Amino acid sequence: MQATWQKSSYSTHAQDDCIEVTPHPGGPILYREGDHPATVGRATAPSWAAFLRAVKADRCAAGFR
Repeated sequence: MQATWQKSSYSTHAQDDCIEVTPHPGGPILYREGDHPATVGRATAPSWAAFLRAVKADRCAAGFR
């Protein structure tokens, strides 16, 4: 089954430096960086939710802004 990747709503079509995500049925949430699509990370639903809460609350490391 081919994964359907969803690009961040904060990205434009011209940008490749964005996070893309796809749920993996019955498994982890898969994510990748748009400009490195061959490298895929995996996260559990709870850890992905915690990551999103941190991003929305602007609690990410200053070096990644």
